[in-house]
Amino acid sequence: MLEKLRGLSPFGAKKSDHPLADARELRRVVDGLRADNSFKALDDIMGWLESLRDAREFPEERLYEAVCRLDDAAQPHLKRLTRDYLHSARQSGAEGKRLWTICHGHWTAVAVGYERCLAASVAQSRTGDQLRQAMPALSARLIVALGHVLKWSLFRHGPAEGLIWQRLGAALLAAESAGVAGRAGASRESAPGLGSAQQEYVKIVALQAASVDSLSALDVELVERLIANFHLGFVFSATAEADSVYWVDLALPAPPTRLARMPPTVVATQRFFKPAAAHAGIAKLLHDLERGHDVPADLVLGAHYHAQALLPALRHLATYLAPVPPQRRHDRHSVRQRALVVNGFEQAIRAISGRQPESGAASAEIWQVENVSRGGFGALLDTVPGEWLKVGALVAMQPNGGGNWLLGIVRRYLRLGDSAAQVGIETLALQAILVDLRARATSSYAAAAGIPALLIREGSAAGEVRAVMPFASFSLRDTLECELDGRRVQLTPIAVVDRAADYELARFRLGG
Repeated sequence: MLEKLRGLSPFGAKKSDHPLADARELRRVVDGLRADNSFKALDDIMGWLESLRDAREFPEERLYEAVCRLDDAAQPHLKRLTRDYLHSARQSGAEGKRLWTICHGHWTAVAVGYERCLAASVAQSRTGDQLRQAMPALSARLIVALGHVLKWSLFRHGPAEGLIWQRLGAALLAAESAGVAGRAGASRESAPGLGSAQQEYVKIVALQAASVDSLSALDVELVERLIANFHLGFVFSATAEADSVYWVDLALPAPPTRLARMPPTVVATQRFFKPAAAHAGIAKLLHDLERGHDVPADLVLGAHYHAQALLPALRHLATYLAPVPPQRRHDRHSVRQRALVVNGFEQAIRAISGRQPESGAASAEIWQVENVSRGGFGALLDTVPGEWLKVGALVAMQPNGGGNWLLGIVRRYLRLGDSAAQVGIETLALQAILVDLRARATSSYAAAAGIPALLIREGSAAGEVRAVMPFASFSLRDTLECELDGRRVQLTPIAVVDRAADYELARFRLGG
């Protein structure tokens, strides 16, 4: 199809003086991109995409070829920068934002280019006819690009903007109208692994249904990759079934929502989603990996991951894409209360010990608590505190007028634009106990260097306690001791249940 479009020159059409309107110049530009410098290559590609956006007389039949070629040329560079963004845990905030801006910007610009081609496909002309023949690949490429825009927004806990979903729906509706929604494009028009428009759309619906706002960026990526491996088992149809769990209206600017009840009216653009057979495949993989099996060789994840790295994302996916998704465990109660909040292990230790928080970037902040439940609380922030605020961060909170500090972990984080955010906190302890943990084998207890920790009794299993400790201080080989209730007690290690950059939460068996 691209060859047909390349040779098309309608009689009377305006000739564009844009360099990429010439096939040989387009080839020269793509071949001349730096292979050894992803930043430079993507910067050049973005420059060309922006020039195409502003070239309103650029012929659409050439535009489709140009955007495809630039998009394909960007993929190895995007893969490299995405890997750097996801795996460079110690990168500075500025560097992470730079990588995010480049990748998010590329997919945004590519989507705009494909949308322009899609709009031209409705014209009753030779150009429109030829673009309609390319519709299977064109609509799928557009949906993939918009899906990446959405995913990169999720990496930074941005909201699922309704406009993105309306654009996604428009692309799928165009493919359905052309009768090609279930048909993949010809191989020469498609990026490797590109499915049909409907298949690519369903993957994005599944990612939305997976409630990834409680996950790190790396786990969001892994969830998306896992969905791609199991997407053929999902059911997506125009008819609601008894076990449908999500629905979406392709014509509305709104994301898919849980099917707690049937939509108030029935319209032709409604679609319904259920995990169906995909959940059984996800559950089997989880079962195998939890029992020590290797990651299957045919599982495509974009990189090599050990089973332990894959398990958190897989457990989350198995839970949220179950035939019956998880329900809220505790009722929420609306409140309007201010609270003092500090972040990080060291500041939590200082606060709970009665010392004042340190001055500077990690000083205490005032949050507005909006709701509470037995399991935690939700807060509305009128400013985004900084790079420290992410899923998994440890916080200590003192309600206004209260005397003690609550200990919790950020479990959900949703940015509301650039200057506000909603945060969900899981409460670990209403009253954590500050202790010094020391190795039991130490000959002189008084002289041994202790490990500062916050001991948690509430919510622990019978005969156990949990402890928040400095990162990398837990060891299954080391039985620890501490002073508790005026006596020395023994802590036998069981397992680490959570960890982040500066702490780990571990279970211990409590002995006398």
